[in-house]
Amino acid sequence: MGARSLADYTHIVGRPLVEEIRALAEPLQGKRVLHLSATAFGGGVSEILYTLVPLMRDVGIDAHWQVILGREEFFNTTKLMHNSLQGAPESLTEEQRETYDRYNHLNAMGMDGDWDVVIVHDPQPALMRGYAPENAKKWVWRCHIDLSTPNPDTLELILPAIREYDASFWHHDKYVPDGMREAPNVRIVPPAIDPLASKNMALSLEDAAFVSRQFGIDPDRPLMLQVSRFDPWKDPRGVIDAYRIVNERIPEVQLALVGSMATDDPEGWEFLQETVAYSDGDPDVKILNNLNNVGAIEVNAFQSQADVCIQKSIREGFGLTVTEALWKAKPTIGGNVGGIPLQIEDGESGFLVSSAEECAERTLAFLEDRELGLRLGRAGKEMARERFLTPRLLRDWAQLFSDLQDD
Repeated sequence: MGARSLADYTHIVGRPLVEEIRALAEPLQGKRVLHLSATAFGGGVSEILYTLVPLMRDVGIDAHWQVILGREEFFNTTKLMHNSLQGAPESLTEEQRETYDRYNHLNAMGMDGDWDVVIVHDPQPALMRGYAPENAKKWVWRCHIDLSTPNPDTLELILPAIREYDASFWHHDKYVPDGMREAPNVRIVPPAIDPLASKNMALSLEDAAFVSRQFGIDPDRPLMLQVSRFDPWKDPRGVIDAYRIVNERIPEVQLALVGSMATDDPEGWEFLQETVAYSDGDPDVKILNNLNNVGAIEVNAFQSQADVCIQKSIREGFGLTVTEALWKAKPTIGGNVGGIPLQIEDGESGFLVSSAEECAERTLAFLEDRELGLRLGRAGKEMARERFLTPRLLRDWAQLFSDLQDD
């Protein structure tokens, strides 16, 4: 992790917020905070932590980040668990439950102690508190997924464990299970993006066009873009279907599907191949990932170059790629699910859709009415500035640490 300075964000979020954070952090000087997650790259959790941990350090909190260890059997199990908690009908077998428990136990035994607060991100390490409660004064569980319609069998597997935490953070009120509503310190706190990260910093159109050309994208032709993991919940096939409808009216349109392959998502490789097969060799469908040398700058270039940014999820905890597109003032279309409606007010800061046909219709509206895209893009950028940038998230964590200190 690099260094970050809260002062550098003052011109973006305003001095009052920066001063509020400094005041909250003053009594927290030297407090030892540990973030635990399942992977160091690929997905929103790691992107948040690469900025949040250095910013916590900048305001005087002794923050650290550790990644749990696991073999393929563990991550196959936790991926099934992830899907099940988001509504898939499959439940864990007894053998998978034992695998999940065993790896949590092993990681807990290898964890050092003496933390003021340990923050456990998502279900993968959720049982660790039960095996090492003495390693921290306070434990916090951070949920990043959509738990609005969970498989009850899988929910019951983790619910007793997360009820024992001293606090929990959720993206949306409807994600909080009934069995958690009486737990202490249940807080609704959406995530955020770093506006100064290489993925989100201002990039000239000339630079964006130069980078895009390196990957076969023609900057002089309209571009539809979805940036996401290759995952059935992100519905890349539905995006391809929408592209094909748009292509009938605007033959010069291009589509780019861009993802990052994460170490805790073993089924992502299989779904990537299925997506490539579904594109049926169309030369105007570019399917790219970090193994094609696509990193943060390249994603920034594609988003800056895109005429329409899409996140056509059918389940979505929040969707930081939506925030990224809004921050770049791009015409944005999102699935009407999960945390996306927290970011897009339909018809005001973007469009919400529930089918490939609706996605195509809204894409055509943006491509055929540039003024519409400019107007909604400007509104989306201001919403992102006010609600979904990292300093606001830092403030919410500092407020929780302060409240836990007073308990």
